[in-house]
Amino acid sequence: MARRFSVLAIAVSTAVAASAGAAFADEALENALKARKGQFQLLAFNVGVLGGMARGNAEYDAAQAQVAAENIQAIAALNQAAFWPEGSDSMSIDGTRAMPVIWDNFDDFASKWQAVAAAAEGLPAAVGAGVAGIGPALGPIGGTCKDCHDTYRAPRN
Repeated sequence: MARRFSVLAIAVSTAVAASAGAAFADEALENALKARKGQFQLLAFNVGVLGGMARGNAEYDAAQAQVAAENIQAIAALNQAAFWPEGSDSMSIDGTRAMPVIWDNFDDFASKWQAVAAAAEGLPAAVGAGVAGIGPALGPIGGTCKDCHDTYRAPRN
């Protein structure tokens, strides 16, 4: 009887530990996805601030433009490794448009993010020179985003 209880206790403990590990893995994956989405929302918000000024939809505000440019530069400088765990693609989970090919070509994918960071380097100086400098400085950032999206982001359904 004691042996049967021990075997049952070990089996239950193993099942609990396995489900706790799976729950932790799911939570870690969910947190990475939330961080990744948050990063892109912040990037889009700040690009939108500058884009509105460049198109004349918002009045040029040097201080606001500077903050947006510095935010874009800081976001683009973030190390992406923790935001892209395997299994966080559109074929594995809902709520993302990241294509599985990212993990087949991760070095190329990472180089595309580095191109965003390089394009953002001169942004604060360019927007500080006035509204005329925003569009030409923002264009290369948009180009790097498009380059990555064309290759690694699934279209909207």
